[in-house]
Amino acid sequence: MTLITSISGIRGTLGGVSGDTLSPIDIVKFSSAFGQMLLEAADPGAKKRVVIGRDARPSGPMVSQLVASTLNAMGIDVIDLGLSTTPTVELAVPAEGALGGVIITASHNPAEWNALKLLNARGEFIDAEQGKQLIALANRGELRYAGVEDLGHTRTEDGYLQKHVDAVCAHPLVDSDAIAKRQFKIAVDAVNSTGGIFVPALLKALGVEHITELYCEPNGQFPHNPEPLPEHLHELSAAVKECGLDLGITVDPDVDRLAFVSEDGSMFGEEYTLVAVADYMLSQKKGSAVSNLSSTRALRDVAARHGCTYHASAVGEVNVVNKMKECEAVIGGEGNGGIIVPELHYGRDALIGIGLFLTHLAKSGLSMTELKASYPVYAMSKNKIQLDASMDVDALLEQASRQYPEAEVNTIDGVKLDFAQGWVHLRKSNTEPIIRIYAEAATREEADQLAHKVMDGLQSAIS
Repeated sequence: MTLITSISGIRGTLGGVSGDTLSPIDIVKFSSAFGQMLLEAADPGAKKRVVIGRDARPSGPMVSQLVASTLNAMGIDVIDLGLSTTPTVELAVPAEGALGGVIITASHNPAEWNALKLLNARGEFIDAEQGKQLIALANRGELRYAGVEDLGHTRTEDGYLQKHVDAVCAHPLVDSDAIAKRQFKIAVDAVNSTGGIFVPALLKALGVEHITELYCEPNGQFPHNPEPLPEHLHELSAAVKECGLDLGITVDPDVDRLAFVSEDGSMFGEEYTLVAVADYMLSQKKGSAVSNLSSTRALRDVAARHGCTYHASAVGEVNVVNKMKECEAVIGGEGNGGIIVPELHYGRDALIGIGLFLTHLAKSGLSMTELKASYPVYAMSKNKIQLDASMDVDALLEQASRQYPEAEVNTIDGVKLDFAQGWVHLRKSNTEPIIRIYAEAATREEADQLAHKVMDGLQSAIS
């Protein structure tokens, strides 16, 4: 059983002892701290209002009620979207003029997990400094609640599904007529979470009439590991191939990650979700593209193909967003299938990703396999080295940065070594004594060789 308190939110398993798991006491404590932090930072006269929403996992209603009641006790009104998605809540926060938002979801974690993902008034994840402030405030316990005459109230709001779908369809680069004309036949695997409501609704609004639904009942009973990785998508792959469909779509439980299956049942690849969407966006609107340091080099190549610039950020959505703002990027995201389109909002959003991807596919006249073949081919290798807790990880990374004079070195997040034939990214874990090592090259064999070349150097330094 686990409780993880970090700058990215409060996450843990349900059941067990307070302080060791995500217990009701912990939910109330951190919700209180978040409410007080928002109130202290609010402008005078600002409406004391917070938006909440949840995915479909079984603990969602209980956690949601605790969060709402706690915020009410702080004197804050709550707008409860009920079953929703992370990007929908992100859209709703500024639309409602709220102080912030709480998304009750553990993303791709199994059903026994849940989490509080916290948003600022712009509908963006709170930054590292705010995260530290929240944890310190919760641990001090100096929390102030409202008197009976100042208690907040909760109202439910069920209109944001349609508002989100409408916003995607209204995006100037989403062409529902082109999508409808292609008469796509699509399968959707939504792991029995809220994507089962939102994704079919969007597809219908885009003119898709032939939709095969797999696990689209939002009951929180995940039929397989909910992370949208190839090893978890055998049924979707089989359905696409056996039924002669054009493609398959899968999302994670809170609908901020997006992956596709091609018509032959092969994986289009999470890394290539962003590559394909960026290819289309940059062909229509010149500007910068951003991904994190552990994402595929193919995005840099596609940006260059369109005469556009590419920038890399540290790993983490907040870091990607900050880099996008800094360079005024028109598209960004992460290699885990996260698409960020700033014209809509600064957050990963599978729904806008679907709208843009299907427009691109429709206008290209290509099949999924033909579209994938049009992009540079890269393969990744993901590894880790176990360390003794007493080791100086920063010193090891510093040494690695000097070992390869032929490589271009980036140290904004661990150490990334860019070689002519590929790259290696080394990052220390924040939760355990390991170094994560990602490598990419033209083939998996070459990526493994590149990773082990650097790993062998590290092992020599350790010994």
